[in-house]
Amino acid sequence: MPTKPTPELADAQEREPTIAEQIDAMTDPSFMTSLARGLAVVRAFSDARKPQTIAQISNKTGIPRAAVRRCLYTLQQLGYVDAELNNFSLRPKVLTLGYSYLSSTPLTVSAQPCLNAISRELNESSSLAVLDEGEILYVARAATSRVMSVALNTGSRLPAYCTSLGRVMLAHLPPEELDAYFEKTRLRAMTDKTVVDETRLRDMLRGVRQAGYAVNDEELEVGLRSIAVPVRGASGQVLAALNVGAQAARVSVEKLEKDFLPVLRRGAQELSVLLP
Repeated sequence: MPTKPTPELADAQEREPTIAEQIDAMTDPSFMTSLARGLAVVRAFSDARKPQTIAQISNKTGIPRAAVRRCLYTLQQLGYVDAELNNFSLRPKVLTLGYSYLSSTPLTVSAQPCLNAISRELNESSSLAVLDEGEILYVARAATSRVMSVALNTGSRLPAYCTSLGRVMLAHLPPEELDAYFEKTRLRAMTDKTVVDETRLRDMLRGVRQAGYAVNDEELEVGLRSIAVPVRGASGQVLAALNVGAQAARVSVEKLEKDFLPVLRRGAQELSVLLP
């Protein structure tokens, strides 16, 4: 007869592993744990409007405080972090880490004029994103107004399963990659409309792939609707997704599909010409 797990074990199985646990689970002898911890510490500042303490970063990442302290000291010596007493903040130099990617990628370099044109025509915010580690990563954005409670900028990340951009990207993954995504992704409700049933999500992704676009109707945040289309390279492979977001009180799903979709598709076609 199988042994019933203890409440502590059940909680451990239910929660997602911490960043530190993911790092420690790596067994590749070539894997640099110290580098991984340093990068995790930098990412711990994401969406933080205030300086962070060693304790706060340790709590976010699961990395021991002593290791966090060493990472911050090293980053400070290299000019990436500033410190005032026990409060740490990122310095402008950290932007060079992301700029190397942005400046070397044709899509991100060429996308901004296209996004600006879409936003001017529709008078709504437009974004370009790629799929990265199960999340959408914003690589370009033209904002006309703030439609979310959290400010979105280049470099922002959001869950893929409950965003129009993410669903476009997930819908075009090879079956084995999509299976791997669902195996390691915890589906949690962002609003009372968020679809968190895997079977239903898979059905929706098949519909997105067939229709060629995805609509998000207040699943990420109440009051927000968006529509996204794929951006393909010369080979036909989907390399990114392009979307427009708007306030649900002003823009219906029908308007998204009738008025916004043709503009997005033209924009995606313009961007695809620039891709290899």
